[in-house]
Amino acid sequence: MSSPELKKTPFYDFHLKNSAKMVEFAGYWMPIQFQGIIQEHRKVRSKVGLFDITHMGEFEVHGKDALAFLQKVTTNDVSKLKRYQVQYCCMCYPDGGIVDDLLIYKLHNYYMLVVNATNIDKDFQWLNDNLFGDVNLINKSDETALLAIQGPDAEKILTKLTDVDLNKMRYYWSNFGRVSGVDLLFSRTGYTGEDGFELYFSFCHAENLWTSCMEAGKEMEIEPIGLGARDSLRLEMKYALYGNDIDQTTNPIEAGLGWIVKLDKGDFIGRDVILKVKKDGPKRKLVCFVLKDKGFPRKGYDIQKNGEKIGKVTSGIFSPSLEKGIGVGYVSTEFAKLGESVDILIRGKPFSAEIIKPPFYKNFTHK
Repeated sequence: MSSPELKKTPFYDFHLKNSAKMVEFAGYWMPIQFQGIIQEHRKVRSKVGLFDITHMGEFEVHGKDALAFLQKVTTNDVSKLKRYQVQYCCMCYPDGGIVDDLLIYKLHNYYMLVVNATNIDKDFQWLNDNLFGDVNLINKSDETALLAIQGPDAEKILTKLTDVDLNKMRYYWSNFGRVSGVDLLFSRTGYTGEDGFELYFSFCHAENLWTSCMEAGKEMEIEPIGLGARDSLRLEMKYALYGNDIDQTTNPIEAGLGWIVKLDKGDFIGRDVILKVKKDGPKRKLVCFVLKDKGFPRKGYDIQKNGEKIGKVTSGIFSPSLEKGIGVGYVSTEFAKLGESVDILIRGKPFSAEIIKPPFYKNFTHK
């Protein structure tokens, strides 16, 4: 099962004990599923699940020029962050293509960036290549364990394990506190659309925290959740996946991420190109579609209109919550209107679909 080339998270043995199907992902052995993707997906939507997401990357940014540096390399306005607040943003190349989407935490006297697992080395190099002034960039990825408790019952579980008043913690805020006797950083964030928390801590506390979370969640019927359900949960919310829906060939405006681009904050890498795209209008847009017929759309399938190709699917699933085929993809702007009828070409056969307003799943519980 193991390979010298692949890393193991500190929860690897727990995954094996829970009969996980392990796959190679971003240089790690990761669980793709335990009991089954659909069951795990519905568990998170209805109750609560525990995710090992240690494969994600964490960078610390220290120094008196840290804010100016982050303003230069990211699209959102980092100066608006209050202490312990979290911000979603992206980094762009000079041509407006996306380096990565990420979270920025403003902590005591430094910032923490949480980046996608597949982009850790690339992102760290990109940040170093654009470093200036008094800034110290530290890659903490290989020493930071990360668990996500996600679902409507997430707060009930964490309340058992900490004396921090979670009622006062808003969505996209963080805090340092003791959880199961461990001093750590946690935030009210997630990638599922449900209420939940993400916990950052040293590897040495992994056994304690995994066991404590599972024990505290017993009465809520908590289960470990794999990457398969993580993907279907995020797509139902139209959360972007780097490498599928966004990458170096896409810009934030066409990807529907204009809300995390603050063009009036001052100069940043890619600003001029993004400004032009916004002014002229994008030639294509990332849209959400729902199949009218029963089918399973997949990445790479053609999107058609009257038999002519107008775009491609970037992410697609059969939604466990909606029990319909859903997906996102880029189409020519003229066909991106809500209510537009298009066809998804599945195994050579056109399946009728309608472009809808996101998110697909609207009964989410995040605060």
